[in-house]
Amino acid sequence: MGIAEVFGLRPGGETRAAGSLYASILEQSRDPVFFASLGVPDDLDGRFETLALHVFLVLRRLKSDPSDAASRLARAVVEAFVSDMDRSLREMGAADLGVGRRVKAMTQALYGRIKAYEKGLEESGDSVLEAALRRNLYGTLTMPRLADLATVARYVRRQHSALAAQPLTELRAGRVEFLPVPVATGREPSS
Repeated sequence: MGIAEVFGLRPGGETRAAGSLYASILEQSRDPVFFASLGVPDDLDGRFETLALHVFLVLRRLKSDPSDAASRLARAVVEAFVSDMDRSLREMGAADLGVGRRVKAMTQALYGRIKAYEKGLEESGDSVLEAALRRNLYGTLTMPRLADLATVARYVRRQHSALAAQPLTELRAGRVEFLPVPVATGREPSS
């Protein structure tokens, strides 16, 4: 079974590439450094938020290209996200009747994150981006460490620049290169 089928996508050009991109997004979003060093809550909310952040970064890169191919690939990445959320909820035992409603809420949450992170990246300083990260990535914490917020904001900006430099042909082939997740200053990762 190919990566597209794992996420419930029809095999074909964009869906195959989107399945590979989504698998890379998922892998990057599960990097233990987010949870052990950067203080992101290691729970369902925190994992959803790291995933949404990385989906946003790849979609932003695709959005920067005006071609129809980039637009189709972006739609297929969102479809992979929706399919994964549906599959995950079912594996966790959610009742069939509630899955569609919950997936819709998760998709709306993703679009809300996209809007907030877009605004944060458009600002020259990090205050708007850090505020978006505090509300979303660290939303279940009363007060995240300011050093963690700053580290993640720098990571998002660096990751955005690195993705902008990646050729669309690589993304269309299902390949994306993420930068390593930085370890926060003054905090040792737990083992």
